[in-house]
Amino acid sequence: MSAWLPTAPCTPRDCAGHEGPGRLPPVAVVLLLAGCALTLLGVLCVPAVRLLEPARRDQLIRVWAFAVVRAFGVRIRVTGCPVEPGAAPRGELVVANHVSWLDIPLLAVVRPARMVAKSEIRGWPVFGRIAALGGTLFIERDRLRALPGAVRALSGALAAGSSVAVFPQGSTWCGRSSGGRFRPAAFQAAIDAGAAVRPVRIGYRTARTDAAGAAAFVGDDPLAASLWRVVSAAGLTAEIRVLPLIPAGSEPDRRALARAAQCAVASDSANRPAVSVHH
Repeated sequence: MSAWLPTAPCTPRDCAGHEGPGRLPPVAVVLLLAGCALTLLGVLCVPAVRLLEPARRDQLIRVWAFAVVRAFGVRIRVTGCPVEPGAAPRGELVVANHVSWLDIPLLAVVRPARMVAKSEIRGWPVFGRIAALGGTLFIERDRLRALPGAVRALSGALAAGSSVAVFPQGSTWCGRSSGGRFRPAAFQAAIDAGAAVRPVRIGYRTARTDAAGAAAFVGDDPLAASLWRVVSAAGLTAEIRVLPLIPAGSEPDRRALARAAQCAVASDSANRPAVSVHH
């Protein structure tokens, strides 16, 4: 097991079923095409959007990310602490639990940030180049010896004022349990950069269940199968809870900081004053 790439026990067969009403296939096809078209449009616009000043760029990213999730037929509900527009002076490390590919645009709805991705993605045709243009930080997550360099890269981005988004569980979990523990490496980058940590909790539900299996993208699940499951599931809602910042220097070391962030994300008793509800 790698320090950057642990595994989860969740499997598509056991964890990715949908409980509740479904959509008719023609409706699901329309949603699938709409979601893919908006995603492609965003990809094509990346070079132009990078030229905008930060506040305007973040605004457009939020609007686009919201539109993509809604186009796939998923409602969005945001609760918790308001996130002020613009980057923090030394950046923020945004950390969240990981359930689905939907988590990436959902994080962008509340806090546009540079994503962390495995280095293999850099070599993908078209999308690897676009990810690089979008400021993705590529990490060799399956090599322990590459870990110090990865921490330095994250720390440098945070110190330069960028917000960086990480899924410190290192793998997707279906959401029916507390999930894997938060790995501490990314938190060392926050300590080195003097950056605050922004915990975010992501969940999916339907009218029948608090853990919607339709959204889960786990194990060796093909992306095409996951996309179809999402657009076929009626009543799917993504819930994003934005939790209070953990200030820089508030914990003695990276393990304590990782535990504090994990407890915040896992807690059911966190303060949740509403920011907005989108239908």
